[in-house]
Amino acid sequence: MFEKSQKSYTDLLGKTNRIVEGTTITGDIISPADFRLDGHLIGNFQSKGKIVIGPAGSVKGDIICKNADIEGTFEGKIQVQEILNVKSKSHITGEVICGKLAVEPGAEFSATCVMKPNVKNLPNNGQSSEEKSA
Repeated sequence: MFEKSQKSYTDLLGKTNRIVEGTTITGDIISPADFRLDGHLIGNFQSKGKIVIGPAGSVKGDIICKNADIEGTFEGKIQVQEILNVKSKSHITGEVICGKLAVEPGAEFSATCVMKPNVKNLPNNGQSSEEKSA
């Protein structure tokens, strides 16, 4: 009678997962909520929220997320739907695809970068926005 639905992203706001300094994770992480990483991740990360890589944190792998703040080290491919903030003490190597990019002076940014506008209408059932309007 009453079905328990999954919590929406707005219900998860203010709830942040955290990996503390000194912790190393080998494998993939998938999270619907925001995430702060002060430890080390060797693997891929995917989130509908924001990832913050702290000054002692590092990721070696691919990231797909809505927003990102990087203060530590990242090596791989990162896809950020909205804004990627690269702090002054960060080290980024690899490939970057983002909506908007902010790089503070002093950051080490050795990556290819493609900036794409936000995708507002995601295709449903394999149809593009042109097919829907026709």
